[in-house]
Amino acid sequence: MTIQDLAPVPRRCSSSNDVAAPLLPRVQREEVACDEFNGASFSGAVFNLATTIIGAGIMALPATMKILGLVLGITMIVVMAFLSDASIEFLLRFSNIKKSRSYGGLMGDSFGKPGRVLLQVAVLVNNIGVLIVYMIIIGDVLAGKTEDGIHHYGVLEGWFGHHWWNGRLAILLITTLGVFAPLACFKRIDSLRFTSALSVALAVVFLIITAGISIMKFINGGVAMPRLFPDVSDLTSFLNLFTVVPVLVTAFICHYNVHSIQNELDDETQIQPVVRSALVLCSSVYIMISIFGFLLFGDDTLDDVLSNFDTDLGIPLGSVLNDAVRVSYALHLMLVFPIVFYPLRINIDGLLFPSAPSLTTSNVRFGCLSAGLISVIFLGANCIPSIWDAFQFTGATAAVCLGFIFPASIILKDRHGRATSRDTILGVFMVVLAVLANAIAIYSDAYALFKRNAPRE
Repeated sequence: MTIQDLAPVPRRCSSSNDVAAPLLPRVQREEVACDEFNGASFSGAVFNLATTIIGAGIMALPATMKILGLVLGITMIVVMAFLSDASIEFLLRFSNIKKSRSYGGLMGDSFGKPGRVLLQVAVLVNNIGVLIVYMIIIGDVLAGKTEDGIHHYGVLEGWFGHHWWNGRLAILLITTLGVFAPLACFKRIDSLRFTSALSVALAVVFLIITAGISIMKFINGGVAMPRLFPDVSDLTSFLNLFTVVPVLVTAFICHYNVHSIQNELDDETQIQPVVRSALVLCSSVYIMISIFGFLLFGDDTLDDVLSNFDTDLGIPLGSVLNDAVRVSYALHLMLVFPIVFYPLRINIDGLLFPSAPSLTTSNVRFGCLSAGLISVIFLGANCIPSIWDAFQFTGATAAVCLGFIFPASIILKDRHGRATSRDTILGVFMVVLAVLANAIAIYSDAYALFKRNAPRE
């Protein structure tokens, strides 16, 4: 597959599979589609990748600080950022060796059809889980939620009282039909660069407001000094530390969109600076929101910190700031949705119709897949009670495969004999860390669930 710039006419011509090839290369396609697209800009690529990274994971990070403490928690964020950069560098370097234009193509080159199909399934599980989380949070923010017998009022519920049209089901249905469905109709990821820039700006607004509230309350003595280190008193509390690993892994997963962004860049050699710029931006936002979110709510921090913003903050205009924080992030997630949905639709198409023409050439298939996937996500958001549950499931399964196990496996397979000894050591470390940490996390979650549901004597 190739994407060539045709001179002197400023158009980009590509085979039809290039348009839909971010993850899964197609075969048996001879038709050529030409358009006026001249390539994505550096800034647009950074915003799209940053938007892929900064999703719902940021909302669960303050809760990880409650478990790890600030010192260990911030250290883990930095470590995960470096490991993510290394794993993406593996993908890009080995893709360049084989001239693979997709993650799926690279997996297929290393492990054949089973590897490509495994990649498809992992993307489906991860992205569907992440998009369900987005809908859950939007429902929590706008319609409210009940947790541990306490009802946390939604923004619309607080403004207008409880009505049928601002209930959870109605809000999610309106959001799905009015926002998600239209944004999911774009066939090129660069078309979302402006909504991506706006989504990053909204995340920064959320951060600035949270930081301002935290600093103001800290100066006035309204908050206590946050815990710096984890509280480990027995084996159970030690194992509980590992439950945050899937959440941290999920927070940095963007690997499934790297090739699609690279394929649309005006200068494809810029992809590594794009990746590192996005990781630095997102890591900075993650660290700051973790600090200020945990500083503000301490041990009362909920799994979804947005749910904490329905209490009396004890400062002037506290209710207005509460609503501003929650609404800004709900809008952010609405704009992130199409960026994560884009590779999901391509993968399900590749899984169901591996020999069909490009998805962009069939409006019927494009529309049916989009409608079907959005319906599944909508139903999941109304059935799964907590974002922590969804994050731990996707993070402990698909996300860790996409982010660490698959890239490391490509290095260890080293089909073309290009891996260095450093690559091999880092690949082994990634696999061992991912498998061991997530196995302990799953065990700890299962043990806690068993204890919670066990009959009391």
